[in-house]
Amino acid sequence: MYPGLTGKLEMAVREEDLTGRLGDVKINVLSTPRLIQLLEAATIEAIKGFLSPDQISLGTRVKILHLAPTPLGMRVTAHAVLKEVDGRRLLFEIDAYDEIEKIAEGEHERIIVSGEWLLQRIDKKKRERGLEIP
Repeated sequence: MYPGLTGKLEMAVREEDLTGRLGDVKINVLSTPRLIQLLEAATIEAIKGFLSPDQISLGTRVKILHLAPTPLGMRVTAHAVLKEVDGRRLLFEIDAYDEIEKIAEGEHERIIVSGEWLLQRIDKKKRERGLEIP
């Protein structure tokens, strides 16, 4: 894995992506949580094929500016560029555009971990809470 890897994803804004799903919002546009999800997916796309089968990446930090509203039905394109690799830590520059303008920019940090390690942490937490472990 090396700086310069890129990921790109597109979506059309649907009803379930709108701010109205978050509560009493009078004007429905693409919600920030859904925008962050698309941006995060673009970072995962950038490193797809570079992780070993026993590794996964986890998002640890998101810093974005949501710059402009995007209405229902409009297409959004998210871009991610891997800017820095520091051991297990990956830092991405991210941005998104709708069909008219830039709607977001920022950074996203991910770490690479063992899938087995993560499952062990989850199982430990479930045991401590008395939840079923399938």
